[in-house]
Amino acid sequence: MIPAMPATATTARQASVTALRFGRVAAMGAVAALILFAGVWGSWGTAQHVMLTKGRERGMVRVTDCTHEVCSGPFTPGSEGARARGRVEIAKTVAVREGQTYDVVLKPGTADAVRSGPAGILYAWLPLAGALVLASVVVAGGMRLSRVAWVLAVSGVALLTAAFVTL
Repeated sequence: MIPAMPATATTARQASVTALRFGRVAAMGAVAALILFAGVWGSWGTAQHVMLTKGRERGMVRVTDCTHEVCSGPFTPGSEGARARGRVEIAKTVAVREGQTYDVVLKPGTADAVRSGPAGILYAWLPLAGALVLASVVVAGGMRLSRVAWVLAVSGVALLTAAFVTL
């Protein structure tokens, strides 16, 4: 400190640095929370059908035809209240192949099928896995919380790996 400079200038500078630091942490925390919320929101659209199967039609679909985006085939019921259908559609992914049979849950009121079981649950939560990895970068860089960032990153990578292995 310069001897001619009053002590209040140093105090004001420390207060402004503290305010800026708090503002940065609050802003990056809001961004990280928004990213995680978007990941949960993106996952829940599919995950609700896979995880909350009570009252939904469950069964198996044998994939007979695939286009660029969807595969289709006959649905064989496996739960009470489910009825056989000549054609239901399932999203075409790396793991869906023509000629294979998959356990599925039908979305209510539609002919859209979603994979069920562990593979379906992990596949449904993939958007959250990506959000965890992205939020870890924001938390590490913007908030300077490296341990929290590592937990987020490892959780996201573990979920991505588990989904890859099960599919």
